[in-house]
Amino acid sequence: MAVDETTRTVAPVRAAEELELKRDEFRLAVRMGLIRTVPAPVPVPDPQGAHRDRPPERRPVARGELDRLKAAPDFPEGLRERVRAVGAGEAAGLLSISYDRFNRLARTGHLSPVRFYLNRYRMVVWLYLAAEVTAFGEENPGLLTGRLPAGVRERDAAGEDLRARNWRSRHLALLLRGTDDPWARAAAIASLLDPVQVAEVVDDPYERTYLDRLRPAPPPGLPVAGASHETAVRLARADDPDEILWHRMSLALALDEARAARQAPYPGERRRPLQEPDPEPGPDPEPAAEPADPPVAEAAGRAEAGQAAGSPVRPVPRPSGRPPAGRGIPSPGRAPGSRRPGLLGRIRRALPGRATAGGRWGQGRDWS
Repeated sequence: MAVDETTRTVAPVRAAEELELKRDEFRLAVRMGLIRTVPAPVPVPDPQGAHRDRPPERRPVARGELDRLKAAPDFPEGLRERVRAVGAGEAAGLLSISYDRFNRLARTGHLSPVRFYLNRYRMVVWLYLAAEVTAFGEENPGLLTGRLPAGVRERDAAGEDLRARNWRSRHLALLLRGTDDPWARAAAIASLLDPVQVAEVVDDPYERTYLDRLRPAPPPGLPVAGASHETAVRLARADDPDEILWHRMSLALALDEARAARQAPYPGERRRPLQEPDPEPGPDPEPAAEPADPPVAEAAGRAEAGQAAGSPVRPVPRPSGRPPAGRGIPSPGRAPGSRRPGLLGRIRRALPGRATAGGRWGQGRDWS
């Protein structure tokens, strides 16, 4: 079910249907803060070692938030009107001015686009919030009629176009609104800079890799390949020198806050259980002394007694423990190739009917 009865939250798709909003309208309403979503209690684990939180538009919505929005007297028209995006032609109609005049006002920075897309002719189409366009007309009636001020005309004649820059500023503000993680906020700022600019600000390659993992998703509707993709990437990155400098300074400050919160993980780093430290090396143990002849004779006596009683002869087990330090080193006076018989061999030699030279064990025994 889309409705979780335990936490009383609703999935984003179901919430958009209940609010009678399209997918793009719901996403924009969440980014603008008109619809409050419920953040995940635990960030989604990233397979590469990072922790990436869900975008705000993909988080569930509380049932109480839906009830609050539905209780508004202008629902659903009022909510749809606040997130309705219009093109330059429709925006000019809302202000009762010409299409060319509206574009001149938008290029000189009087209005900020909220979205853009590329049409079939690879032309950039800017979209504006209808509510902001109407508010601009009510606050600036002198710019709608008569001759434009001299400053506006000079900037427009010089070819100034601030639409892309204003959109980047708005887009960054929406990204920062949707997260509280300091590294995600730094990644949002870094997404507006060229990789060369990011490398000059972020010296550590591991931090750059971490920022790239947390890079926010591109805006919806952007092409993913071809010449249109290159145009969209160019619009999404800062190009003015003063804008680049501003974002570089903002990225440096955001990195200071992120480093104070936690360090960036290494690529492929995994959390491992803590291992106990190795004990400090102590003095070497004393070499164990080899058994003397009395224990061998005693073992031989026990073997003879067991044989007389009819019980099988059991070999004496080798004592456990660390072998002597000098084991394997030939003693003085012994040939390098010869090997001293072990304890079991000496016991066998002490038993009656021991193997003869060149014979096997049990051959040549006198069992009478």
